[in-house]
Amino acid sequence: MPLNIDSEVMKVHILFVCTGNICRSPIAERLFAEYSSQTHAPRIRASSAGTHAMVGHPMHRDAATVLEKLGGDPRGFVARRLTPKVGSNADLILTMTTEHRKWVLETVPRMLQRTFTLVEAARLAENFCPEDITDLAMLRPHLKAGDSLDISDPIGQRLDFFDSVGAKIADLLPPVLELCERSVARESS
Repeated sequence: MPLNIDSEVMKVHILFVCTGNICRSPIAERLFAEYSSQTHAPRIRASSAGTHAMVGHPMHRDAATVLEKLGGDPRGFVARRLTPKVGSNADLILTMTTEHRKWVLETVPRMLQRTFTLVEAARLAENFCPEDITDLAMLRPHLKAGDSLDISDPIGQRLDFFDSVGAKIADLLPPVLELCERSVARESS
């Protein structure tokens, strides 16, 4: 399946998915956008959605605090629900847990080759240096069985737990961004 790259502006669209779309996936979305702006990769777009989104709500207060500490901007964020249309418009869907990944695949089954947990995608991108987003699917068998692929939900936890979740997300994003940059470069050549 070819990338959904807009041929006029050559954008790759990454969709981050969690449960309520007020903590983990917005942190990932906004940090990814910040990182891509720092590397001058404007052709990579990030968005997020929730399997059980708190539609219309802003980012959770503690998630926004963590995001700001990490250099991201929570202003203007509004939660939305994962729908077949939202999922189908992404080039790569990165979920916070394996349960979210299952939910995505029930919602948008045709995205099997493009849906991973954020942990999976980061490990594959970092350890195997794929040239393109489409290479991730063939690398999936290299993941070790039994490894934790989930990013814990911070809802109901203290701010220090939100901090650790934010730090984990921040650590996982750079290899994914590098992969997206390679994908855009490959598609535009």
